Amino acid sequence: MRIGILGAGGMADALGTQWARAGHEVMVSGRDPGRSAAQAARMTAGAGAEVRAGSFAEAAGSGEVVVVAVREEGLLDTLQAAGAALRGKALIDVTNANPMEYDLTRSHARLIGDVTGGHVVKAFNLCHVDVWRMTPPVFDGRPLAVPLCGDDPGALAAARTLVAGLGCTPVDGGGLGRAALLEATAAFMIGLWFGGADAQAVLPPLASSGTHEPA
Repeated sequence: MRIGILGAGGMADALGTQWARAGHEVMVSGRDPGRSAAQAARMTAGAGAEVRAGSFAEAAGSGEVVVVAVREEGLLDTLQAAGAALRGKALIDVTNANPMEYDLTRSHARLIGDVTGGHVVKAFNLCHVDVWRMTPPVFDGRPLAVPLCGDDPGALAAARTLVAGLGCTPVDGGGLGRAALLEATAAFMIGLWFGGADAQAVLPPLASSGTHEPA
């Protein structure tokens, strides 16, 4: 799969390196071409496979799937720089708002879809970047579960493939309208982690969560 990543920071590095190692073609992008090229070189060394660098527009055009992995404050400018190549494309949104300033009325995933006309899937936003560097992310013998929120079957299928390629388990989180809940979950849990709490201990295991009918 050809994967264009809008961003050349920690999330782009962690996820992109894993995907390149798995045989996908990866291009990262950023505002500073020199820094993006240096990041691509580091990822190439870590993956044992070439990772390319380009502009936002080049990454958007090169990818069958485009991953949005930039900070909140640069999101709109990045999408505008990526341009019309994002229209109709599978877009995976891994972004998070500042957990201390989270606005329940503003969904990044919905904004990305509205601005680009792409098929957005919210995913990969619940874990620290170091989790995505694990090979694979397994805790107490259980592979990490990654919720996906999106409407487009093709974009969801691509996202599931990328989740499984990390050794994780994709989980259906509902349509794109539920992405705001996933974003709010991240803001809440990150706030707990910042405070030193074990956020994973907040919820009981499935076996102790009551009786549920299969979905």
